[in-house]
Amino acid sequence: MLRDYCCCCYGVGSSDSADVADRDPVVLVSGIGGSILNSKRKKFGFETRVWVRILLADLEFKKKLWSIYNPETGYTEPLDDSTEIIVPQDDYGLYAIDILDPSIVVKCLHLTDVYHFHDMIDMLVGCGYKKGTTLFGYGYDFRQSNRIGRLMDGLKEKLEAAYKASGGRKVNIISHSMGGLLVSCFISLHSDIFSRYVNKWITIATPFQGNLCTLLRINSALAYLKNYTCLRMVRALHRRRLEVREKLFCGAPGCINDSILTGMQFVEGFESFFFVSRWSMHQLLVECPSVYEMLPNPDFDWKKQPEIKVWRKHSNDGETSVGLESYGRNDCVTLFEEALKNNELNYDGKTVALPFNHAILKWAAGTRELRNKTQLPKGVSFYNIYGTSFDTPFDVCYGSESSPIDELSEICHTMPEYSYVDGDGTVPSESAKADSFDAVERVGVSASHRGLLTDKNVFQLIQNWLGVSPKTKVKHSKTSKVMDANINRSNGPWK
Repeated sequence: MLRDYCCCCYGVGSSDSADVADRDPVVLVSGIGGSILNSKRKKFGFETRVWVRILLADLEFKKKLWSIYNPETGYTEPLDDSTEIIVPQDDYGLYAIDILDPSIVVKCLHLTDVYHFHDMIDMLVGCGYKKGTTLFGYGYDFRQSNRIGRLMDGLKEKLEAAYKASGGRKVNIISHSMGGLLVSCFISLHSDIFSRYVNKWITIATPFQGNLCTLLRINSALAYLKNYTCLRMVRALHRRRLEVREKLFCGAPGCINDSILTGMQFVEGFESFFFVSRWSMHQLLVECPSVYEMLPNPDFDWKKQPEIKVWRKHSNDGETSVGLESYGRNDCVTLFEEALKNNELNYDGKTVALPFNHAILKWAAGTRELRNKTQLPKGVSFYNIYGTSFDTPFDVCYGSESSPIDELSEICHTMPEYSYVDGDGTVPSESAKADSFDAVERVGVSASHRGLLTDKNVFQLIQNWLGVSPKTKVKHSKTSKVMDANINRSNGPWK
């Protein structure tokens, strides 16, 4: 597959090899929606980027990425059985998590809303890390379960590679969002391997106790432009996307439920032709184990239990009434079943039923049980960065008193309303900081979910914890005062 490259627009200077031996290697682990996905023809080996792409975005998405869960294997598999979904491994795994749309146009126009780990990679290289020796990336097929064998094997191989390439130095992991859940699963399943290879684990914006809101933001922000023929149009659409770029990777309780029920689209009218549609995204997410695995933890003592509310219209003996129904964590499944009972898609002339998937829900319950038992190995230092000061969706409500829902299946075509709590705009602080581990430091930073990956305060924390600093000093005015104003610290076990 063509690797887009434009030296005038994009490039990272290499570090001097003299400093390589002075630092432990770093492996960056992305979250849900945070890896490039390619569709590969099994017969010919030809690859097409399907996540994220510009031209023919919605068509290629439906053709190549729509999938169905196989309960016998535990994997979500493409409906097109002549293809397989793979993650490119170029640049030691960093390519897939760097710029999610690595086209020349995106780089030249510097559309930073698709720059994922890009700034952090630049920061680490600036601190003397060298790609392939002390700096690696781990992107993965984020549709799959966080404990599925292929993903666990991939992380194991990445840790081994980093360990060997650096001359036997232990690895420091930096994970973002759902990537922290994947690492947690790995610890439960392979504690001995984790202890052998890992020195420190820094996680950022991880929804440890789940989130009903995650997919709403994935749906909206990873629906990418599919045509750049008019520069003026690109700029206009880019501004619109910047307004909502915090919908990129989500984990707030209301959004997970809403994404399973309705999907998401954040532009309407003519502009919608340049994005993956709400319905296309919805039909993918309803078959993704990773989504179900981020539903709120039923065993967690939330300050307020997450709810789904529905304004319902009832008719009895010719009398019509309107009432507000509430579905708690134990009632949500009933709502999902009813709302999605007739959900289906048409693929290659065939009708495929996609109701609420109980097999995935059962698998996800097993994943939650596994994560609840995770114990941090002795000798591994843990650090947690979570976002604060942003309104974050928590409860979700469908319909209104003046426009109630008649049949629950109507929810799938209804725009939701939310109530909010403190967080990073995506993951509630309550969920992100409840890691259940004995943290060296647990720090709240005033930044958005994706913004945490580019935040200078976060970079300073990471540099302090890794014991490194930029090789070329950069002046940051009043950095210490900003840090004091925007972070909250704690350590020890979280209860």
